[in-house]
Amino acid sequence: MADTLKTVVDTASAVADTVSSAAAAVVDSVSQAVAPVAEAAAAPVAAAAEAAPEVASKADVAASVFMTENIWIMISAMLVFIMGLGFACVESGLCRAKSASNICFKNVAVPAIGISVYALLGFGLMYPGEFSIFDGFLGFRGLGIGEWLGDAAKAAGFTNEYGHYTLFTDWLFQAMFAATAATIVSGAVAERIKLSSFLVFTLIYVAFVYPIVGSWTWGGGWLSKLGTDGFHDLAGSSLVHSVGGWAALAGVIILGPRLGKYVNGKAHAIPAHNVPLATIGVFILWFGWWGFNGGSALSGDPFDTSLILVTTNLAAVAGIITATATSWIISKKPDATMALNGCLAGLVAITAGADTVTPLSSWIIGAIAGVLVVLAVFFFEKLRLDDPVGALSVHLVNGVWGTLAVGLFDYTGRFTVGTQLIGIAAYAVPCFICAAIIFLAIKKTMGLRVSEKEELKGLDLSEHGQESYGGFQIFSNM
Repeated sequence: MADTLKTVVDTASAVADTVSSAAAAVVDSVSQAVAPVAEAAAAPVAAAAEAAPEVASKADVAASVFMTENIWIMISAMLVFIMGLGFACVESGLCRAKSASNICFKNVAVPAIGISVYALLGFGLMYPGEFSIFDGFLGFRGLGIGEWLGDAAKAAGFTNEYGHYTLFTDWLFQAMFAATAATIVSGAVAERIKLSSFLVFTLIYVAFVYPIVGSWTWGGGWLSKLGTDGFHDLAGSSLVHSVGGWAALAGVIILGPRLGKYVNGKAHAIPAHNVPLATIGVFILWFGWWGFNGGSALSGDPFDTSLILVTTNLAAVAGIITATATSWIISKKPDATMALNGCLAGLVAITAGADTVTPLSSWIIGAIAGVLVVLAVFFFEKLRLDDPVGALSVHLVNGVWGTLAVGLFDYTGRFTVGTQLIGIAAYAVPCFICAAIIFLAIKKTMGLRVSEKEELKGLDLSEHGQESYGGFQIFSNM
């Protein structure tokens, strides 16, 4: 019985082994048959899985770059905006205390007027797209900020199809420059111009003159097509500073000097009332210039922005050194106000070519600017042109010098002295003539200058009925 049971168990075990081997063989056969099909089906999925991160990565990088560059331009616009405080401090500090509030008021009113008219009218004039009115010289895209764009173009204005920044960022940055041009005039005509007359001048000049002449270069007009690579002015040695400087010259000539400045044919110094305040202003302007020039690269390109910031600051320090040395030699003592204007002169001079000159060249440009600003102050004084803050010497003279320096020091070989000279003349003639016409028209209609009594009293009291330092200072008639 036991033998029979053992035989049955052995037989069952043999059958189980046979079935297991057969099942394994079937599984192997099926697997081998299905494997090519599975691999073929999995290949596209795997390829898509590998490609998806790459595509997503490129899109993410492009979006990040666009956002970063857009933010940089907006920050630069903020830096340019804060320069208004710098101008207010410099101008009020270098003038007499009895007109300090008047100067501060003008420096608040100028950006308010300038930004408003640039939003309404100036942007469409400065960037017309097509010069349909007068080829290369005058065009008008429409009122407002982008209202003239179609739906598709307006949508593209907020993507990288527009550029390295959005339409609104573009306007914001450019509007800060428009306000700066009129601010330059404020200091040159300080202490004797009627407030209402100055505000009317600002309105007309920023609404029409600045954007039209600006379109010739930055808006793609005739100067941008001059020669091989056009007239070059990165951030406005000519387009901002000399445009304001030529207007300031017209104002100074038509307005005449302050009472007591020239007596019996001799010039009498009218000292600054607060040099520390002016010093604060210069440092604010210097800081703001990082955005003024650096943002004008209109991108966040590491090479361009870093080069521009380096050349900008080297020119500033060089201007301080040479202006100090020049005033020390001429006056036998170092003049603090000359050192301050030397810094600003270097900054103005490098503004046109900060992206096209080497660091060494930028120091040389700034050094020459420092000498020029001191000599120009004495030169204008001999011509009996009363400029209380040195705006003509800083912005006009060194705006011209900086524009010319592009042709002399350009390391790229793209820009020539001849082209730059044409650009200088192209801004000098129309800006001076237009400013003179506006000033003369205002003089004939509403009057340009305050009365002698009001000037002696000071514009704070005569124009505003308030004092800058109420209860702390006794004002003289000078």
